[in-house]
Amino acid sequence: MEIRPTTDQDLDVFVDTLHAAFGRFPQPPAEGGAVWWAALEMDRNLLATTADGRPVGTAGAYSFELTLPGEILVPAAGVTTVGVVPSHRRQGVLSAMMRHQLTELRARGEFLSVLLATEAVIYRRFGYGPATYTQRLTVPRHKAALAQPRARATADASATGSDTGSVEVLRRAECGEILEEVYDRYRRTQPGALSRPHRWWSLGAGQPPVAPAPRYVVVHRDADGVPDGYASYSIGEPDTLTVDETIATDDAVFTALARFLLGHDLVTQVVFKHFPPEHPLRWQLTDFRAGQVSDNTDWLWVRLLDIPRALTARGWSTDGELVLHVDDPFLGEHSRYLLTVRDTKADCVPTDREPDLSLDVSDLGSIYLGGTTPSTLVRAGHIQTHRPGATTLADALFRAERPPHCLHWF
Repeated sequence: MEIRPTTDQDLDVFVDTLHAAFGRFPQPPAEGGAVWWAALEMDRNLLATTADGRPVGTAGAYSFELTLPGEILVPAAGVTTVGVVPSHRRQGVLSAMMRHQLTELRARGEFLSVLLATEAVIYRRFGYGPATYTQRLTVPRHKAALAQPRARATADASATGSDTGSVEVLRRAECGEILEEVYDRYRRTQPGALSRPHRWWSLGAGQPPVAPAPRYVVVHRDADGVPDGYASYSIGEPDTLTVDETIATDDAVFTALARFLLGHDLVTQVVFKHFPPEHPLRWQLTDFRAGQVSDNTDWLWVRLLDIPRALTARGWSTDGELVLHVDDPFLGEHSRYLLTVRDTKADCVPTDREPDLSLDVSDLGSIYLGGTTPSTLVRAGHIQTHRPGATTLADALFRAERPPHCLHWF
């Protein structure tokens, strides 16, 4: 078997092989849409072939920026299009491609890779851990009233949900530049968010609202008329308003968009497809039970390729010192690091000191963005603690200023 990089001339073979791996056929785009693979970066993709040249596996990567705690932007490889045709599964093709890819990513100087896992049991063995989560929120229209905020008004409007802006309904085709600009502002402050490169928007590659499928978009503007939030939605049977995503630069903007969506006429329920866990909207409903959560699942998986670089890249909110023993079975690496945090910055160096915590590199990926607490994985039996207080300190160190969330599909 050979694993080789692809070129633009390999696009059709690459796409056909990937679809064969999932037992599907390439479908023409829906009305107003585009093929999702239009944004593939062919110089970052791999094709596995047999000795006689038959393609049997694919793996690719996109070039993204990932927002870390502390509003720090770093490059991250978005692993995608991973598949093996059914005739060659369980023959080591996937493992060989993943090892080849990780080696290439390191050679490019990248220290983080991320992916969306089609199956939760596949990618942990390659060092990836679930790091952000998402859910669906359904609100019946007749129970959708928002309660009056009980907190006193303050100078910070976002603290009480007050809003001095306005909303406007546009068609998706009318507001592409607005969506791109507002999303970019949002993702720069949201831990766990990924960039959406301009070419994705211009090619319409992805899911709505990146894809220009027919959608209505409610755009929020601040008191000066500057767009600072949007929600993409459609109405289908049975009288359900479905929200693709809601993007807001602060809580007051999100509340204003939610109030519009929940007050829409001639619908029986409103469904937020990609709703952030721990979001306060359920608390803002007059009837707390009106918001029904479902499809609570993992979204972005994270893999650290260079642990010292990754840990020193993110921001930290608490001072402290931990010795981490990290096992990376897939790459055959076992390392121990002294993590020292002072004044929001970290230093991470190899050490021979006795460890405070022992963990798998996939578990380090899970806690990296602050979406999973180390104590949760200690209680689950995955992280081992070696001294009293280490778990409490780890929880405080790895906590993010706000829960990480990722909306981007890739």
